[in-house]
Amino acid sequence: MKKLLSLCLSILMIVGLVSCGNKTGNAVTSNETAKKLIMCTNAEFPPYEYKDGGNFVGIDVEVSKLIGEKIGAEVEILDIAFDSLIPTVTSGKADFAMAGMTVTEDRKEFVDFTHTYQTAVQTVVVPSNSSIASIDDLNGKKIGVQQGTTGDIYCTGDYGDANVERFPKIVDGFQAMKSGRIDACVVDDEVAKNIVSQDASSYKILDTAYAEEEYAIAVKKGNTELLEKLNKAIDEIKTSGELKKIVDKYIK
Repeated sequence: MKKLLSLCLSILMIVGLVSCGNKTGNAVTSNETAKKLIMCTNAEFPPYEYKDGGNFVGIDVEVSKLIGEKIGAEVEILDIAFDSLIPTVTSGKADFAMAGMTVTEDRKEFVDFTHTYQTAVQTVVVPSNSSIASIDDLNGKKIGVQQGTTGDIYCTGDYGDANVERFPKIVDGFQAMKSGRIDACVVDDEVAKNIVSQDASSYKILDTAYAEEEYAIAVKKGNTELLEKLNKAIDEIKTSGELKKIVDKYIK
């Protein structure tokens, strides 16, 4: 009887251990599949990122979610000021930044960039009755830019800090231009087209481009694992035409 009881107890222990082992295995698998990436952006930059009601929409928003699907991760969006994007990534509070961000040598000192996913042009917008006809006419003028953007960097370098008016949102710059406080705004061409289309009688876009740029995703320096995954996903959606489909949805 004792031998039989001992045998039964041994079997129960073995079953219990196997059961516990299976539960632990399932938990690990669940954690591996439930990955989340935090993307920081500045949702004041249509058509790349902006809010429609309470929802985040735009090229970068849709592309980030598609990339998340490709690498098996859920993307959570953190909306912050543009000039806080790189510090947020370097501090580890966000996994990557995607906000129509141009690749520059200065930014490369703090973050690593993925492959380019979109090219853009910085353009000049002036009031519809302005005498400004080219970039050369901007000398001595008051120029509006979104703080921390390449428009800010370029204009400060070209025309001096005293001639640059910085705004947290570029739409505020357009309003300042409309009221006569500033003479022009320098901004991404698609953003310019988006804003001007809503009030075409007040503004005009100069024919001459201010600068050509490449947009990419910024990740924390040294995070090669994430960088490689993002690059692979970007290359894939470029080749498949999925990226172009998203861009065409917002840019006709």
